[in-house]
Amino acid sequence: MDIVVENIYLLVIVTLISALQNAFFALKVEKECNTQNVKSSDFERVSCANRNCMDAYPTFLAVMWCAGVCLSQAPAAFAGIIYVVVRQKYFVGYMGQTSQSTPGYLFGKRIIFFLFLMCIVGIFNYLLMHHYGSNYKEYVETITSAATALLLIP
Repeated sequence: MDIVVENIYLLVIVTLISALQNAFFALKVEKECNTQNVKSSDFERVSCANRNCMDAYPTFLAVMWCAGVCLSQAPAAFAGIIYVVVRQKYFVGYMGQTSQSTPGYLFGKRIIFFLFLMCIVGIFNYLLMHHYGSNYKEYVETITSAATALLLIP
C-alpha cells in the first residue's frame, strides 16, 4: 500500500486542491446569485466562467493522472498546480472583461496538451518495454522534468 501511495501522493494533493477550487467557484456563483438579480450580467459572467472551468475539469484530471501514473508523478503534479493557478486567473479574468480571460484559457490549453503528450510518451515507453525490452523511462523522465519548466514561459 505504501508503494502505491508513494507513486501518487502528489497527484492526490493536486486533485484535492483543484476540488477545493471547484468549491470556491461554486460559492462565487451562489454568492452572486444571492446578491444580484439572477438575470444580471455579473451573475451570467460568474456562472459562465464556472461552467467553462467545469467543462475542462474531467479532461484535466484524466490527462494529469494518466501522465503521472504512466510517466512521472512530479512533472505531472507540477503541471497540474500550474493549471490550477491558470484556471484561477481565467475565472477572475472572466469576471472582469471576457478578453482578460483569454491568456488563462490559452495557457490552460497548453498545459493540457503537455500532459496529453506525457500520457502518449508514457504509454509508448510501456509498449516498447513490454514488446521489445527497451526501457527509456529514465531518459524520458529527465526530458519531461526539464520540459515542465518551459510551461512557465508565457
